[in-house]
Amino acid sequence: MAELKAVIFDLDGTLLDTLEDLTDSVNEALCAYGRPVKTIRQIQTYVGNGIRNLMERSVEGGEADPDFEHIFQAFRRSYQENCRNKTKPYDGITELLRTLESDGKKMAIVSNKADFAVKELNEYYFKEFGMTAIGERENIARKPSPDTVLEALKELNVKPEEAVYIGDSEVDVETARNAKIPCISVLWGFREKDLLLSHGAEYFARRPDEVPGLLKNIPV
Repeated sequence: MAELKAVIFDLDGTLLDTLEDLTDSVNEALCAYGRPVKTIRQIQTYVGNGIRNLMERSVEGGEADPDFEHIFQAFRRSYQENCRNKTKPYDGITELLRTLESDGKKMAIVSNKADFAVKELNEYYFKEFGMTAIGERENIARKPSPDTVLEALKELNVKPEEAVYIGDSEVDVETARNAKIPCISVLWGFREKDLLLSHGAEYFARRPDEVPGLLKNIPV
């Protein structure tokens, strides 16, 4: 067995509860163009595949709507200005990161959220950890492609066989599989266990304080 050297985290639904700010910005953009707003539970099911996909699901008719591009840009502007209004780390996350840091683990964030937001949120909430943070941008394929995970590992100077991925969604399970690294699926995020199981999830954490124990027992 290789030594575990790095832990790669998803962001939304894993480290941060971003759902209210995402919902508010989606609905601000929809309202500006007279489109029906969405509930927070609807938005919860839409997130995970990037902000454009989020808006394609939120705008009835998706990209076929003649105002879609304007609505999408309105969302981007709103979210860039308001991504920290209600967002907060889940209970126990900061303590988990401190534990991993004290254990000598390298850490990074990979997300399908826009790169500007990933970097801003990482800097604001997790600056003390100095984590690499990679979001959706033009020159790298988004999850479930393994590219963002592999880029993070490259920046950390860690091999895939020395890492574990942690996320809350089916996209995260598929991303880890594509990157050929184990995945811990968290149950405090945006997806239910049955859905994760149907996508092949094997390891589950109900609380952040369960993660260190899982990391000691997952073969890498």
